[in-house]
Amino acid sequence: MKLPLAIAAAFAAVALAGPAFAGPGEDIVAKEKCNKCHTATTTKKAPSWASVAVKYKGDAGAADKIFSELKRGGKIGDEDDHKKIEASDADIKAVVQIVLNSK
Repeated sequence: MKLPLAIAAAFAAVALAGPAFAGPGEDIVAKEKCNKCHTATTTKKAPSWASVAVKYKGDAGAADKIFSELKRGGKIGDEDDHKKIEASDADIKAVVQIVLNSK
């Protein structure tokens, strides 16, 4: 009886500790409120990250293009203006990886 309880406690601890493992990309996404317009898989006000990943699949310069667009803000392709991301270059690159790794 104690073993199932211990296993349940271990699972609960891992589940509750999940947000503690958020990386810099997730922190910037939350801070900049990216989810207000984007989601991982569905179009909201702006394209989903998965659709952006598909758009740039196979493009060797994709990460640099997205990085530049997020760093400077303004008009991005046919979309509405995108706000400038206020973060370090390393943090913006982490956001770019979240976008490009979305499925």
